[in-house]
Amino acid sequence: MTRTEGQRYHHDTGIRQSRQTHAGIVGYVPLTPPSPWLAPFEGDLAADLALARRLADAADAVSMARFDAADLEIDVKADSSHVTEADLATERVIRGLLESERPDDGILGEEFGTSGDSRRQWIIDPIDGTANYLKGIPMWTTLIALAIDGVPRVGVASQPAIGRRWWAATGLGAWTNAPAGGHRRLAVSGVDSIAEASASFQSITQWDDAGHIDPLLRLTRAVWRDRGYGDAWPYMLLAEGRLEFVAEFDVKPYDIAALVPIITEAGGRFTSFDGNDSISELSALATNGILHDDFLRLLHSPA
Repeated sequence: MTRTEGQRYHHDTGIRQSRQTHAGIVGYVPLTPPSPWLAPFEGDLAADLALARRLADAADAVSMARFDAADLEIDVKADSSHVTEADLATERVIRGLLESERPDDGILGEEFGTSGDSRRQWIIDPIDGTANYLKGIPMWTTLIALAIDGVPRVGVASQPAIGRRWWAATGLGAWTNAPAGGHRRLAVSGVDSIAEASASFQSITQWDDAGHIDPLLRLTRAVWRDRGYGDAWPYMLLAEGRLEFVAEFDVKPYDIAALVPIITEAGGRFTSFDGNDSISELSALATNGILHDDFLRLLHSPA
């Protein structure tokens, strides 16, 4: 691979700005208006981001204590999904710290529902990827977000089993821990052609159940490379500039809220599958920003 190709397909230490690749095409109309999620936010989120990272520290200690335990307690919920003792304990420790340090804020968690009524709401998925966790597979994530007036403003995604964490807040950039120590700022890739893009589609079953097999086939035939990495990790790969597209279905707000500020602060775009700025439409579509409208057009074009 030449140096130019390497720079094209992988991240670097600079922050790239999204380019409007279709500005000169006569008759081009963007499928989505400018995102309110990307609008300026007046407020200092540094203390909230610091708290979110402390919450992740506490969560990691609890979840790792039971990871790959032979006697892990596992139950099946009403929706047929699994829940482990670690899911419950991890959410409890996060809630306990929030109730102590942010008693006026609301909380939405996967395991214990909603508490409080505030324009500031913490959104928690204690273990995103429980199926991996209970199998001893290290690809699972604790997701912690703060939404203000319904907009995700702070996000932390922690994968302690592989020693990785990503975090962001509106106006403060997106960051990750570097393998050699210290922190590295995140930036999406500069790939500006779908034919040169790398995509993660999460799960064939998801797309099939949502009635979108034909768009999935169009996607896989159009991109350079496609894989189903699964759960939160591919979104982090996108924020690092290693992928250009991630989409999935049957997601709840706690599955994706923390991912929004990480993707957007890295320079990308995050919407529902239909292109709306929403974490409540049961779908997610994230890109490097440059290709967002192109991907929407590809997926929603007539069969």
